[in-house]
Amino acid sequence: MTIPDPYWPRADVWLNQEHPDPDVLVVGVPSSKASLSPSRADLSPLAMRDRLARFSTFHGEWGVDFGDVAVNDYGNWPVSELDRDQMPILVKELASALPKVPLTLYLGGDNAITRPLVAAVSPDLGRVGVLTFDAHHDVRTLELGRTNGNPIRGLVDEDGLPGRNVTQIGIHSFANSAEYRAYCDRVGIAVVTISDIEAGGISEVTTRALSSLSERCDAIYVDIDIDVLDRTFAPACPGARPGGMTLRDLAEAIRRCARDPKVRAMDLVEVDADADRDGLTLDAMAHLMLYAVAGYAERGP
Repeated sequence: MTIPDPYWPRADVWLNQEHPDPDVLVVGVPSSKASLSPSRADLSPLAMRDRLARFSTFHGEWGVDFGDVAVNDYGNWPVSELDRDQMPILVKELASALPKVPLTLYLGGDNAITRPLVAAVSPDLGRVGVLTFDAHHDVRTLELGRTNGNPIRGLVDEDGLPGRNVTQIGIHSFANSAEYRAYCDRVGIAVVTISDIEAGGISEVTTRALSSLSERCDAIYVDIDIDVLDRTFAPACPGARPGGMTLRDLAEAIRRCARDPKVRAMDLVEVDADADRDGLTLDAMAHLMLYAVAGYAERGP
């Protein structure tokens, strides 16, 4: 049992404030029936919230306390039992009905939730940008049906999102195919690999991506597939592989995204809570969510 300390404000207490006029919304989207690999990612939104008592609201490296950021946790949407065709319909409907706030954080769930959540940002996807942090392109053929392996392809081929409005950061060495890379090149998706991050630095890479998307987009959606991390940091991500991003690099990238006023929503996906070891991956997921909130706290007026 955590011993309360009035001088050590906890992140779980902050999340439970139920502010009537929030700046940040938190929503659990516990869907995993569209996963290509068997997964209990549907358990992760609640499991991650349970880890927040371990974290404070103060970022000791930046001197930023996000405790005054108004938040409302909308709980989990009732989508865990829906199949891969039913889930997107309800998720888009629910997301479209949310109040308009500066930043919405969606806790997944698998990556199949990304497509309907992006589609809900605006009826005109021509003005929406998508920045993904992912080991994978997520452009598998739609002949497989709606899965966590093709949300980006579905958005581009069927929903009207221009390929040039997508930037993907963190693409791994042996996590994709030549055919799907060729598709990305053909439709104009910008691809930033792990090697590019090592060469340019995560801060520069992320800043450049946000700047490019901002030139043609009114709103930016950030998809954080936690399997972009090296498997050392994310053993409970089915798609995580050796040679991925470090946790600190991904956290810094998320900070920079959350500081950008055009970033309206983010998701954190692909953690299988049932496969975690000692809460390692869930703690990483919680850490990244709190980086987003602390980054938001740095936004100017």
